[in-house]
Amino acid sequence: MSSLRVIGLAGWSGAGKTTLLARLIPVLVARGVRVATLKHAHHAFDIDQPGKDSFVHRQAGASEVIISSSRRWAQIREVEAEAEAALPELLRRLTPSGLALVEGFKREAHPKLEVFRAANGRPPLHAQDPRIVGIASDVPFPEARVPVVGLDDIEGVARLVLERAEALETVLARLEGS
Repeated sequence: MSSLRVIGLAGWSGAGKTTLLARLIPVLVARGVRVATLKHAHHAFDIDQPGKDSFVHRQAGASEVIISSSRRWAQIREVEAEAEAALPELLRRLTPSGLALVEGFKREAHPKLEVFRAANGRPPLHAQDPRIVGIASDVPFPEARVPVVGLDDIEGVARLVLERAEALETVLARLEGS
């Protein structure tokens, strides 16, 4: 049985999801939480740099490249002919302990904290998504059915994330319709 708990950060592009994660992760780690992140990207992206060996290997046609050192390893897999990996498959690849913070995948059925910034000019997501379990916002939402914390209240965001994250098994069962 996994002790991994899962919660996502969802919001429109430009809402500040990555900025919030960069501020939130150190607070969680300082509390002794092992944090993993899973980021959804659109289209092609690179994590290795042009000119580096891993990039050269991939550009030469390798379908998978593993980069390994005494400090870390990473795997890059080309999936041109395959369907995009689904969220359950990706969650199963994580070490089964700690907290998984999922950035993106806003249409999936995992618990999510909405990141809302009024200057974005986009409508909030929480009214339409029953899986939004909290909101981090720069404006109040007195009508919200879920707790709302300020975007700059990182301790409040951490508390909300830890309270509302769900067990991996619960999330997988919902995502897979079991």
